[in-house]
Amino acid sequence: MGIKYVVAVFSALAMVFLTLALQFYFFKDNRHHQPAINNSAELVTYSSQWVDAAIQPLPRLEHYDVGWVQLGKALFKSPLLSADNTTSCASCHDLYNGGDDGFPVSIGINQQLGNRNAPSVINAVFNFRQFWDGRSPDLTSQLPLPIHNPLEMASNWSQVIGKLNQQPHFVNSFEALSEDGITPENITKAIVAFQKSLVSENTPIDAYLLGNEKALTVQQQRGYRKFVELGCVTCHQGRNIGGNIYQKMGRLDRMPKALLNDVGRYQLTRNEQDKFVFKVPSLRNVANTGPYFHNGSVGQLSDAIRIMASGQLGLELSDEDISDLEALLHAFSGELPRSLKE
Repeated sequence: MGIKYVVAVFSALAMVFLTLALQFYFFKDNRHHQPAINNSAELVTYSSQWVDAAIQPLPRLEHYDVGWVQLGKALFKSPLLSADNTTSCASCHDLYNGGDDGFPVSIGINQQLGNRNAPSVINAVFNFRQFWDGRSPDLTSQLPLPIHNPLEMASNWSQVIGKLNQQPHFVNSFEALSEDGITPENITKAIVAFQKSLVSENTPIDAYLLGNEKALTVQQQRGYRKFVELGCVTCHQGRNIGGNIYQKMGRLDRMPKALLNDVGRYQLTRNEQDKFVFKVPSLRNVANTGPYFHNGSVGQLSDAIRIMASGQLGLELSDEDISDLEALLHAFSGELPRSLKE
């Protein structure tokens, strides 16, 4: 092993120890802010288990209000939310194939291209912010933005409500759940309840963290050790294996130019320190959500791993390292959320 590799590994480990110290408080705080189980006021509830590791098992979906979630699913799939009735939430978020659309950037009404790669909606409830630049603090504030975005659905609440009121099945469903009927608040409530129910189940990495060593293959276990030792967990940790901090793209001189066409949060904050800073994406289901990065410019998972190792960690990994890490990332994919099976 070369001296440069050893130095890089020790540097990465130092970063890991610092991050873990900070993340301990983050995890500890999150455990006290999980939705209460069996609370009738909550449409969706979860339970969590804590393990002594940087990566935490995904909270388990305990309960959801079937009426609101099923209505939200129907709305999520309905093109009536768009101005020309051609685009639905599901157009950009394929619920049965990773929760994104598989394109570099999404296509809205009139075949308009979006600006950034569509993130997965699966497990999105556990991200600390929504969108690549984190401009929405939660799913409720995020929901109207694609509906109103001229590049996406280009609609407004008045148009949406008018069209939904012409559909007896939607009218009946809303009236059965709320005396207010079809309102912006109830549309949002239903879709957000559905999105909160989109929690992966039976994920191998979670079973492994909870004590089932056979849940990962020998190669995946090697990949897990490398994921921790090389410093990948510096940014990708917690219950969503990411999605809980902002981070700069890396050493810009080591990043492909194709990834530097977007200045990230700077567009939102105009703070020089936010140039090329993005919300760290969750790695859950990552093997099913290519192409990768904010602009979808990288098609292969192995290439994404190599780019991050070089740009973030300063490491030129061997083919074996890349293969082991990629095998691990496949263990981050879980079964379809329960609400999609009903």
